[in-house]
Amino acid sequence: MAGDPRLPSVAPDGPEARLASVRGAVADAARSAGRSVDDLTLVVVTKYHPASLVRELAALGVTDVGENRHQEAQAKAAELADLDLTWHFVGQLQSKKARQVRRYADVVQSLDRDSVVDAFAPTETEPDPRVIDGFVQVNLTDDPGRGGVQPDDVDAMVERVLATGTIRLRGVMAVAPLDEEPRQAFARLRGISSRVVALAPDATDISAGMSGDFAEAIAEGATHLRIGTAITGNRPAAP
Repeated sequence: MAGDPRLPSVAPDGPEARLASVRGAVADAARSAGRSVDDLTLVVVTKYHPASLVRELAALGVTDVGENRHQEAQAKAAELADLDLTWHFVGQLQSKKARQVRRYADVVQSLDRDSVVDAFAPTETEPDPRVIDGFVQVNLTDDPGRGGVQPDDVDAMVERVLATGTIRLRGVMAVAPLDEEPRQAFARLRGISSRVVALAPDATDISAGMSGDFAEAIAEGATHLRIGTAITGNRPAAP
């Protein structure tokens, strides 16, 4: 039977279909975990994709967008300033770029070094800077070269973030190690989150879970999911 010509067509492999599929899978995972999907924030990571895709996703109800690279994020945020979007910076951040990132990012999910945190503090030239939301990124691996604070150093980093007065600490963020079962890694992150909440009672959020492991993250209490290719499709080559 031919489809109803009055209905809009949805490409089976397009952004609309992929977004609907991910939303359905997120809802299923939330039900399995005994949680409400309303407690989850879907951050669509659009690295290397054009601003036009972000605009298309916004028309489909996406409100939170994640970017890894400052130059690209800055340009997209400027081009899409007419949209009511929450911009999340999720990549490794250089301290010298922090103040520039604050101009467009609402959330920085990769606070992992003293110099980065300190760069958001007030200065003589900027005594009353814009307050942003922040997550302390935790390194769940044994590789010190990976982004994130070692678990034993999280408490000190939390105290440093709180001392700035210009970062509203939301919680913790992490990426599951490639050589560990994701749910086990996210369970460790959940334990670290409990320590953070003891220091900062409002910092209850956990940013964890990407395209391949968001169900495990939801099962371990994630509140923010950073999902890219499952929604956007394969990334274009780096510009």
